[in-house]
Amino acid sequence: MSADRDEVPAELVRLWRLPAPASGLGRPAALDTERVVRTGVELADRDGLPGATLPRIAKELGVSPMSLYRHVGSKDELLVLMRDLALGSPPDTATAAATAAGTAAEEWRAGLRQWAVAQRLVNHHHPWLPRLPIAGPPTGPHEIAWMEAGLGALSGTELDWAAKVGSLTLLSGYVRHVSLLVQEHAQGRSGTGLSQEEAERAYARSLARLITPERFPQTALLLSSGTFEAAPDGAYDDPVSDHDFVFGLECVLDGIAVAVDRARTATGPRPTP
Repeated sequence: MSADRDEVPAELVRLWRLPAPASGLGRPAALDTERVVRTGVELADRDGLPGATLPRIAKELGVSPMSLYRHVGSKDELLVLMRDLALGSPPDTATAAATAAGTAAEEWRAGLRQWAVAQRLVNHHHPWLPRLPIAGPPTGPHEIAWMEAGLGALSGTELDWAAKVGSLTLLSGYVRHVSLLVQEHAQGRSGTGLSQEEAERAYARSLARLITPERFPQTALLLSSGTFEAAPDGAYDDPVSDHDFVFGLECVLDGIAVAVDRARTATGPRPTP
């Protein structure tokens, strides 16, 4: 990073892991921001977000809680640091676009599809991640890398910058919603011992006794259609291939496609090189 370190806020220095000024003591610090944040991520993965407190991190590292504040300014900053670290590197959307056979529309769509699927997997591996509050636009190096990858997937379209950012916000919001919904469904049936597929079958069979065509004609048709009986065991085991996620993702991409087509019509065809 080329910015003058003295002009960068302390929290961004830690977020971007800029070199700290020499202490003059001649001995490297036993603790650094990376180690503190990585320990927080490990605790959150193991015990959930409530387990990733500064006192718990200090205990895990064998240091006093106060010693952490040199490396993490506050609990809120810790969450920002953990989010960026847990996100990791984004997928190579340029490769996905290049391997998509056919038109430019298929290229941007393949890139954004890979971008969304990768986010869904990150949320699956770090279930606490979509539960973090979003305080503002991306600021960390991994967050910026994800934004760069998403913008890169849309670089061949005529969308303006606001539309590109809006498309990424819409898509990431959908992935976040699905990730939270899956968790809430799992929590809701945690005491039943039922899988998602079994819970859907039980739902349909129970309501079928109460729903009448006279009162709820469309719902009665839905329950009698066998839709809730159709999913085989294990259908929801893969977080990126279950029908609900894939259907919703393609609907979101369809909506972005409308905006892409509209922008292309407004600007006219690109000149041939």
